[in-house]
Amino acid sequence: QVKLVESGGGLVQAGGSLRLSCAASGSISSIGRMGWYRQGPGKQREVVARITSGGSLYYGDSVKGRFTISRDDAKNTVYLQMNSLEPEDTAVYYCNALIVDVTTYNYWGQGTQVTVSS
Repeated sequence: QVKLVESGGGLVQAGGSLRLSCAASGSISSIGRMGWYRQGPGKQREVVARITSGGSLYYGDSVKGRFTISRDDAKNTVYLQMNSLEPEDTAVYYCNALIVDVTTYNYWGQGTQVTVSS
């Protein structure tokens, strides 16, 4: 059984920084694309950032230049460094990973709350 466990959320003032982590555990042969999504109050879930197994990056327009995604394949972990946080970044952040074992399946973490106060 594969699990994704996020950590690092919390309350921060506008202009501050947070670092999210998401560790995958269980029966894993390899991990393809990993990413972060978020869902703010009354909003649809949106992509924040994605990183492929080859290191290609994608960022949502609203976070470009402020957020950085990275991964450590030895630890099956993906990170999201968030700088210059704004109240509009307040959301539940979800980790996502395409994990290969006997089959390939798209897994989601349980979510971690990020709240940015003005």
